[in-house]
Amino acid sequence: MLTLGLIINPLAGIGGSVGLKGSDGADIVKEAFSRGARCKSSERAKLALQVLLPIQDQIKIITCPQAMGETLVAEMGFSYQVLDNLSVEHTSAQDTCNAAQQLLDQKVDIILFAGGDGTARDICSVVADRIPVLGIPAGVKIHSAVYAVTPKAAGEVISQLASGQLIDVKAHDVRDIDEEAFRNNIVRAKLYGEMRVPQAGQFVQSVKQGGVEVEELVLEDIAADVVQGMKDDVLYLIGSGKTTLAIMDELGLDNTLLGIDAVLNHQLLKNDVSETEILEYLEQYPCRAVISIIGGQGHIIGRGNQQLSAAVLKKLGKKNLKVISTKAKVSALEGRPLIVDSGDNELDDLFSGTIEVTTGYQDQIIYPVGL
Repeated sequence: MLTLGLIINPLAGIGGSVGLKGSDGADIVKEAFSRGARCKSSERAKLALQVLLPIQDQIKIITCPQAMGETLVAEMGFSYQVLDNLSVEHTSAQDTCNAAQQLLDQKVDIILFAGGDGTARDICSVVADRIPVLGIPAGVKIHSAVYAVTPKAAGEVISQLASGQLIDVKAHDVRDIDEEAFRNNIVRAKLYGEMRVPQAGQFVQSVKQGGVEVEELVLEDIAADVVQGMKDDVLYLIGSGKTTLAIMDELGLDNTLLGIDAVLNHQLLKNDVSETEILEYLEQYPCRAVISIIGGQGHIIGRGNQQLSAAVLKKLGKKNLKVISTKAKVSALEGRPLIVDSGDNELDDLFSGTIEVTTGYQDQIIYPVGL
């Protein structure tokens, strides 16, 4: 029987849908709630645990009190043990560290945790390479390579472990960025250590590739193609990242490098829009979203663009997503499909299949989407 330690950071990713770029710090959490944010990490963890329901008799779960695990596993009907002497009143970073230490003391086989890079940092500070870990992506920032590509994929990896399949375990980087710099369009990542992660096919993500895009001429061609194709009275949601930055440069507009900007008739309507604002725009205008591929990972939804939530995507539709990328970035995926990780498995399935990717001026390719 597999002994699974489970930690949920209830506040992970809370700032994503309201444009706060993260959830580190009490002030940011307070601001997120004031903007109408709600906790979603438990929902992400549920998507992973649903995969384990058919084999729950092969798994012993040891988890944290209340919102850090107990509430969810009880609701789902799992048998479980709750850690003693663990206070989670404020669900702080210290609570995560304390939980990780207690799970080590309980000699669990693997720790499964839901959170973002901050949560990974906290667990790494205690666990390091002592036992395997696997992250359920629930944060705004997912630069570390200790996460499954989607919550469902995390469940699949644990299922394979519990079923006795031979799974390699390899050390992967734990990285995090300076959120304050992040909010000012500066990506400043730092390596905090390594943790051992089970490897299972395409279920575990690569570390996010950083650095400045060198194919400047290609980006200019892509931007020219997108701008030429823009229609009057259609609102364009220009996604985050350096690839889409080229479009805003082509338009001569201010850009939110790590947010989503709204453009109408080649004019800036608003920088750094939230999920709520996008839903309001969808009621007023026909809309299209222009998004790029996360280098090394292949995500087009669910990494740094949580404002394009499941609710937004349902209204927008796959036909109104325009994906752009250099061919070098696509080639680096080595055939791995693009990933839509909206938090809604049924919606993710609807977006699977293939999608057109603009890779230059009047130059498109067809590429698969889905695990």
